[in-house]
Amino acid sequence: MIRWGVIGVGYISRRFAQGLKHLEGVELSSVWSRRPETAQSFAAEHGGQVCESFEALIESDVDAVYIATAHTSHAAYSIAALRKGKAVLCEKPAAISLAELDGVLEVSRETNMLFMEAMKPPFYPLYTRLRTHLAADPIGQANFVRAGAGVANTPADHAAFDPLRAGGGLLGIGIYEAFLAVDWLGASHEVQTLGRVAGGIDMFASVNSAHEHGIAQWYCGLDLHGRGDALICGPQGNVTIEAPWWNPQRATITYVDGRHVELDEPFVGGGLNYETQHFCELMRSGLVESSMITHSKSRQMIEMIDRSRGTLGLST
Repeated sequence: MIRWGVIGVGYISRRFAQGLKHLEGVELSSVWSRRPETAQSFAAEHGGQVCESFEALIESDVDAVYIATAHTSHAAYSIAALRKGKAVLCEKPAAISLAELDGVLEVSRETNMLFMEAMKPPFYPLYTRLRTHLAADPIGQANFVRAGAGVANTPADHAAFDPLRAGGGLLGIGIYEAFLAVDWLGASHEVQTLGRVAGGIDMFASVNSAHEHGIAQWYCGLDLHGRGDALICGPQGNVTIEAPWWNPQRATITYVDGRHVELDEPFVGGGLNYETQHFCELMRSGLVESSMITHSKSRQMIEMIDRSRGTLGLST
């Protein structure tokens, strides 16, 4: 039995708790939030004992923690939990800069404790089936990726609009697009960014990035309504993942010989259960790093965001 502690009880944590109910050998043991009333409400709905402080939670008998707080607190909470011998699954972005992430990864190595960024897309049934299909019926080495999302209905009081909490589209949304680029094309060696900054945050960013295996074009924004699909191109065909591609359910593969293959794989449990299952398997195997969301891949993602934010004059 893996006992989970949840740190932060917003919308994404509720999806995490929903997902736990679809897994065996796990339980939601402890919960903490800076606002006790929201922690009580969360525990009443999903279970778990409410802890009076973050320190009390990581001092408890939980085996792993799921961190879903403000971006600016991810690294500090991760480091503290790792040093207390807790495995850490931290919501994206795992840190707000490459330097900050490297500090977390150093502690993971020192303590020999599992740390993984909660980057959910590759664990969904659709994404897994797509990888399997392309291994048997390939489109060739992918050398172009296009993706993006604009979320124009984000509430005005959301942390995404707060520069003191590392708001903006790049850290909140663009990290998904950065993942897709490095997952199919490898590490980037050039990042070009145009964008609009207002109130100390990036409201919109358009990014061209050159990678080991090709080029990516991606965008993210908070004041435009983007489509949210993704395109992956190779010499023998292309793949369209329907919106929202980061919660993938449907894809179409179009081959140069005229064939079309439709993939349809609905998900259950809110979708986060798949990455959580993977994380639990890592724990039970005694591993300290995921083979799918490696520490290197997390570094490659945040390095792209660092470069884009720097180009727009934003700092962390």
